[in-house]
Amino acid sequence: MRSQSEPASAEPGEIARPPLVREFLLVAGLFLVYKFGRQLATGHTAEALHNAHRIWDLERTLHLPSEVDVQSALLHGDTLVHLANTYYATIHFPATLAFLVWLYLKRPAHYVWARRVLALVTAAALVLPFTFPLAPPRMLAASGLVDTARLYGPSVYGPPSSDHLSNQFAAMPSLHFGWALMVAIGLIVATRSRWRWLWLLHPAITLLVIVGTANHYWLDAIVATAMLGAALAVIRPHTSSGGTPTSLRSPRRTATTAGRGTRRLVTEEPALVGAGR
Repeated sequence: MRSQSEPASAEPGEIARPPLVREFLLVAGLFLVYKFGRQLATGHTAEALHNAHRIWDLERTLHLPSEVDVQSALLHGDTLVHLANTYYATIHFPATLAFLVWLYLKRPAHYVWARRVLALVTAAALVLPFTFPLAPPRMLAASGLVDTARLYGPSVYGPPSSDHLSNQFAAMPSLHFGWALMVAIGLIVATRSRWRWLWLLHPAITLLVIVGTANHYWLDAIVATAMLGAALAVIRPHTSSGGTPTSLRSPRRTATTAGRGTRRLVTEEPALVGAGR
């Protein structure tokens, strides 16, 4: 008997795993676009700082929680804030890459779906810095926040004037949060473990980290969530019946067990088709 904590069975044989070399190039391209694409929108310092004031004031108007409160909690101890900086600097890329590799090896149909969603979100996110450059809260003196990475380390950014590896005026949306949320959603959809919902801890921790280290505003994460939601609405994993993926369905009673005193629940296992095309 299959344990409830066992992941969903592999897709049927007719769902071919995409060619490895092609997928390596596609995923490498996705990461390079993310890393270097935002450099095309560098500069605009005055506009980015002006927009930062607008975002800060809008959050106060919307009565969103203050980022200062989250940072104050981190600053209670050097170890905690150092861990938050380390999480920000080291988890983002490796976690997303490991997620894609695992799906490629174990869930090819889900892999193609997840890769397409991430590509669409990343492409859309690169447009905003051109139309709405935004300085992070650590650069906004009026916020009262400090640059925890610079003070406590490790830091992935240099001075904005000499940092040629990243665009620090592209705070919105937060792809740190958008990718983390997609990793959690993808693992929840692709597995059937009763513990799979714990994957939501990854985006939850990421949200606290990006806000507490003053790298992002709450609204950066909210916009990233909206963009991910739109991408998920457009690109959806399909079952053979076109319905909800297996791992998101509730167990049902079979016809042979419905009349018995012991109500044995079994889970439907429709084959995924079409997602890899």
